[in-house]
Amino acid sequence: MKLAPQKFSPLKMVKIKPWLAAAIAAFSFNASLRPAAAQTTSYCRFDSDAIAEKESLRVAAVDGDSEARQRYNAILQKQAESLRRCREQTWPQTQAIWLRVYPCDARPGAMDALFDHIVNKGYNQVHVEVFFDAQVLLPANDNPTPWVSVVRSPGAENVDLLAMAIAKGRERGIKVYAWAFTMNFGYGYGLRPDREQVLARNGKGQTSISYVRDNTQTFIDPYNPQAQQDYQKLVQAIARRKPDGMLFDYIRYPRGAGSQSVAGNVKDLWIYGEASQQALQRRAFNGQASELIGRFLQQGFINANDLQAVRQLYPTETTPEWQGRNPMAGDTLPALQTQLWLLTVAHAAQGVVDFLNLAIRPLQSSNIPAGAVFFPDANKSVGQQGYDSRLQPWDRFPAGIEFHPMAYSICGSPSCNVEEIMRTISLAPPQAKVIPALAGYWGRRDGNRPSLEEQMNAIRQQIPSITALSHFAYSWQEPEIDQRRRSCQL
Repeated sequence: MKLAPQKFSPLKMVKIKPWLAAAIAAFSFNASLRPAAAQTTSYCRFDSDAIAEKESLRVAAVDGDSEARQRYNAILQKQAESLRRCREQTWPQTQAIWLRVYPCDARPGAMDALFDHIVNKGYNQVHVEVFFDAQVLLPANDNPTPWVSVVRSPGAENVDLLAMAIAKGRERGIKVYAWAFTMNFGYGYGLRPDREQVLARNGKGQTSISYVRDNTQTFIDPYNPQAQQDYQKLVQAIARRKPDGMLFDYIRYPRGAGSQSVAGNVKDLWIYGEASQQALQRRAFNGQASELIGRFLQQGFINANDLQAVRQLYPTETTPEWQGRNPMAGDTLPALQTQLWLLTVAHAAQGVVDFLNLAIRPLQSSNIPAGAVFFPDANKSVGQQGYDSRLQPWDRFPAGIEFHPMAYSICGSPSCNVEEIMRTISLAPPQAKVIPALAGYWGRRDGNRPSLEEQMNAIRQQIPSITALSHFAYSWQEPEIDQRRRSCQL
């Protein structure tokens, strides 16, 4: 990326500290104090004069110039109103971007520079990542969760990056949503001896740590009370900071590679944690059902000997009964085997739905909107009796939340992205608000991935009901800026 030379107004020479100079260069703005109207161009981006004036005033304000601070604040208000008017008249009315913040964003003026840059690009909503890789965006002195704080530098124990981001966004007319991993609690969590019983397990004795092997993912048993309690503490802490909404990601089980991407046998399912097995047993309504469920889990199948043994154990029961079973389907071995498979798949999927419902509860009491982030194809069946191993039953997510399908497929044109969004609309509850997440770059293709403009134009033409969408991610659009922010020391 070629950086434009930095120009300074002859009206006031601003003394720049070294770290500020690097930040200015990273954002590539021409600094000038000449008046400029806060005018927007295509996609509600601000013009170069408005950008340059705002940036030079920001730098001067950080350096202690009180007059520059007043003028800077006035420009923020003016541009917030311009952005609001532009987005009301421009499709999409909500244009969001996914963002991870770093400890260095707590430096004076750094968060301002970051959100100014986002506003300059026409975004009026930001999804700030608050829980990822076993880290939380909470200050160390106010972190009731079992995860470490993102900011861990000595002397910075009270730095609240999430509260800062929310405040900076609102100053600029931007809604700030919190974005969190959900059933993926992070690799560090999985290594804790006191949380070993919390992890999801399949019938081969594996946890996701040994299954995925990327040192980043640890999926939990959604039926485990400790997992539920830990996550509720996180959501409650986030809710106290009053974001404009909260989005839940990784609401699913892990996905394996190759043949492991399909669950075709009960032992492929992540229901072998103690809590999950106990919850499954509670779905049995009589002794025959409980015994058959146990044998099916242990062996991966049942046979004629199992049926005979179960009937001898419970001779007064005419048929096994469990939640959702239709007795009219018959008591033959093939029928019972199929029904047990469907029961265990449904049990695994219900755990995902229940965990999401539990997660959004603290938000509902605070009137904070919730949303789910998901893969449109992660709820598909595969073959005659297989299922996508992620078992992400997003079509059963609560109707009152936002639906954020990750339309990331690559096929050389926007057609596959449009198809994913249309599938979401067809299966989501009728009243659900569908807000697609797109991946890509402004102004250029990435191999077979169309540019953001191409994808957006196709969606607008073919699905005019869509009025809000998001772009993944700021780090993709600005890799050099992201690298500087990530690698510097607070």
